[in-house]
Amino acid sequence: MHDAYEPVPILEKLPLQIDCLAAWEEWLLVGTKPGHLLLYRIKKDAGTNRFEVTLEKSNKNFSKKIQQLYVVSQYKILVSLLENNIHVHDLLTFQQITVVAKAKGATLFTCDLQQTSTGEERLRMCVAVKKKLQLYYWQDREFHELQGDFSASDIPKSMAWCENSICVGFKRDYYLIRMDGRGTIKDLFPTGKQLEPLVAPLADGKVAVGQDDLTVVVSEEGVCTQKCALNWTDIPVAMEHQPPYIIAVLPRYVEIRALEPRLLVQSVELQRPRFITSAGQNIVYVASNHFVWRLVPVSIATQIRQLLQDKQFELALQLAMKDDSDGDKKQQIHHIQNLYAFNLFCQKRFDDSMQVFGKLGTDPTHVIGLYPDLLPSDYRKQLHYPNPLPTLSVAELEKAHLALIDYLTQKRSHLVKQLNDSDPSTTSPLMEGTPTIKSRKKLLQIIDTTLLKCYLHTNVAMVSPLLRLENNHCHIEESEYILKKAHKYSELIILYEKKGLHQKALQVLLDQSTKANSPLKGHERTVQYLQRLGGENLGIIFEFSPWVLKICSEDGLKIFTEDLTEVETLPRDKVLNFLKEGFKELAIPYLEHIVYVWDDKGPEFHNVLIQLYLERVQGLMKQYLNSLPEGVAAVAAGKEEGDLGEFRNKLLSFLDISTSYEPARLISDFPFDGLLEERALLLGRMGKHEQALFIYVHILNDTGMAEGYCHSHYSSAVEGNKDVYLSLLRMYLSPPDVHCLGPIKMELSEPRANLQAALRVLELHHSKLDTSKAVNLLPANTQIREIRVFLESVLEEKARRKRCNQVLKSLLQAEFLRVQEERIFHQQVKCVITEEKTCRVCRKKIGTSAFARYPNGVVVHYFCCKDRGTCPTEQ
Repeated sequence: MHDAYEPVPILEKLPLQIDCLAAWEEWLLVGTKPGHLLLYRIKKDAGTNRFEVTLEKSNKNFSKKIQQLYVVSQYKILVSLLENNIHVHDLLTFQQITVVAKAKGATLFTCDLQQTSTGEERLRMCVAVKKKLQLYYWQDREFHELQGDFSASDIPKSMAWCENSICVGFKRDYYLIRMDGRGTIKDLFPTGKQLEPLVAPLADGKVAVGQDDLTVVVSEEGVCTQKCALNWTDIPVAMEHQPPYIIAVLPRYVEIRALEPRLLVQSVELQRPRFITSAGQNIVYVASNHFVWRLVPVSIATQIRQLLQDKQFELALQLAMKDDSDGDKKQQIHHIQNLYAFNLFCQKRFDDSMQVFGKLGTDPTHVIGLYPDLLPSDYRKQLHYPNPLPTLSVAELEKAHLALIDYLTQKRSHLVKQLNDSDPSTTSPLMEGTPTIKSRKKLLQIIDTTLLKCYLHTNVAMVSPLLRLENNHCHIEESEYILKKAHKYSELIILYEKKGLHQKALQVLLDQSTKANSPLKGHERTVQYLQRLGGENLGIIFEFSPWVLKICSEDGLKIFTEDLTEVETLPRDKVLNFLKEGFKELAIPYLEHIVYVWDDKGPEFHNVLIQLYLERVQGLMKQYLNSLPEGVAAVAAGKEEGDLGEFRNKLLSFLDISTSYEPARLISDFPFDGLLEERALLLGRMGKHEQALFIYVHILNDTGMAEGYCHSHYSSAVEGNKDVYLSLLRMYLSPPDVHCLGPIKMELSEPRANLQAALRVLELHHSKLDTSKAVNLLPANTQIREIRVFLESVLEEKARRKRCNQVLKSLLQAEFLRVQEERIFHQQVKCVITEEKTCRVCRKKIGTSAFARYPNGVVVHYFCCKDRGTCPTEQ
């Protein structure tokens, strides 16, 4: 408790019994039982709590019975209930202005100044006449009916406006009547054991409703807005709201309480108080039958000092907000809020404390300093707090960390948005004189590092998402230390990766790869990490990939072949050289991936792949030939068992299907004493068909392969390839000298003509041969019956082609005649341009200007013809 008001006597031992009070500004109206109306002027002496009281006017004949007074200073009128009727008097002269005739028999009224949408104030009044409620509004010096009367279940004993509702207290119950045109009534609750119900208006548009020694705050919807009711020490008889206090007149004294927080502030002993009224903020009068006191508020500064000592920060804050005295109001409010938040923390109300800190501009490091072991010890020693910090148990510390996480997340989001602002951070200290951090980056670094520590204590699953943030500002050394201490190596890898410390990350992966219980055991994480590095870190990839390539070449190769943008953009020539130097057996699968999967058409990689195939085949062929028993011939190319057959098939297939390698550069690498099938493919790619066919026909003695070769190379549209079958025919009938192949280091027999094979070519491929050239190649002693099938086929083909050409000629002639007929038809159309002919676009005469005519006969200027395909009249 503290002293909020000081009672000062204003009127003592008044000879007339007081029945009602009203006040405004420095004036006090007293209505007495005999019907006298007294007007006092009350002036405060400067610098003291003494008042000069002057009786300015006394109206002994005001009324026989003054029941209720209400002053409306804005309109300079006094509304009163006199002898059970509503009277309105001039506030300055007490001259009667009007009487509400319909309100005769009234027992109670309540007034309200309503703020309209235009900003003007409108006076409303509700009058209780027996069991009815009458509604009026003030206009043109008269009260006019606002809407129809409301019927009540009983005679109202107390009532007050509540925004657009009226709260009415009857003998046994409270009701809320809505001013919605229908008069919706809501039953609230019983009045209790008290003799008279009590309804008092509050400054925020709500009403305080009494139920015995309890007071409930009700909104215009009839909802109780306070979690708990105010509990008085006795049953109040009257109440007045002076934010943040509510003052109640009890039978033996006046009690002052705060609504939020619910708090008994002061009890003022007075002699049988009965009435209370207010003339505005900080002007409160209390009266008994013969005494009047004024409750003079104690200075706000004094109250705040006392409240801060009692640690009543919420009430101190409310007082500071309404303090209009000179001084730095914002700074005082901020100071109290800091003390309030700190006190909440000391009470271990961590969520509430962090919510208050979240609304302040307090330096986050000072809030973090409330917790043990979150700030560097050197900086923590510089921070000071109002009181010693509480000791927290393990469970309390976890709860406190969770609240801090929410606070820091909010502050982090705010700081990130302002990161690029040029102005320094405007944080304030929790205690004056304590250093603050101005750099936003430094603040973010501390916040992120603290969040990391909190997550390690509360929710380890959140560590990785924090470290993965693009704008993560965790302090590297501090974060590295705490992650290693907690054995969180997976999270440590994320930290290193986001900070660009790839070598450190890969070294940790290497160290952890052999530890049995480590989540990073094995090489998979290293492979994934290296795949994401990209070409700018090629040196690091070459540094840390060998150990993976050694223990698992298949997975290691994925470092350079995975379907990722970072992997595909690696410089392939450098990767190939790296593999050829240290892991030559992987160069072929790497090149195969480049060619077949990435579809690289560059001749360089195709050439190298052929050279590597050749190298493997030559080595394996040598072993194969040496292993053959004497007199046993080697099998056909590609039919060998094991790796030799596999690689030779790959070489033959690649030489056949690839169109990107350079045969002229590669042919010199092939041996002169073997691999003739491969040489034939190279010769064919170079266009040297006769040499290739010589190998198939006279060295390999395989006419099927020779014809297959011709089939794959023949093209009637390509000059060098259209006579490939003729070359085969020549190879059968007039074989060249064996030296046509160059320095072949093999023992070869002299080639011989093969007339039967030549005749088979004539029969099967007559359509691909020049007939006259083919016949000229035949020996002179060739009989007609031997080439009868060939000649018949040729003649049939010629006859078929002739018939097709004749049909085509007839069709073309018919089309020609149709077009000619159409041309003649259109040429017969005349277009006469007279002097009156006008353009359909610009409406001007055509005259001698160039013009255009559409098929439908519309004529326009040539200049006006914007779209030749669409007539302007059809648009």
